[in-house]
Amino acid sequence: MVKKTPKSILVVEDDTALSEAYKLVLDHAGYTTRIATSGIDALKAIEQDEPDIILLDIRMPVMDGIAFLKAYQPNNRPNPASVIVFSNYDMQQEVDEVYQLGAERYVLKAWASPSELVKLINGTATS
Repeated sequence: MVKKTPKSILVVEDDTALSEAYKLVLDHAGYTTRIATSGIDALKAIEQDEPDIILLDIRMPVMDGIAFLKAYQPNNRPNPASVIVFSNYDMQQEVDEVYQLGAERYVLKAWASPSELVKLINGTATS
């Protein structure tokens, strides 16, 4: 059996404790994980090395998740990263907008434990 190379994940989250927790869980699950604390930092990180998956917070200072999606434009890229929006807010207009902008999933942070996060990422990585 040939072992697959772990997928790379960019966690875009302004809460340092939360982003470090995500990184710890995802690294332990075999992923290569980087952190960006704003949409601007995420765009810079993507210029250097585009990840396979972006775990994106919506509410961030400097450049929020929606502004990031508008700049990143996954719908217009030949091989875009899968974008999973992870938010504390369940606002239908926001959910609709991120899907229109190319996000693959919208998940409430409060409903996803670390093990559920890994299952979600594993499902995205294999699709």
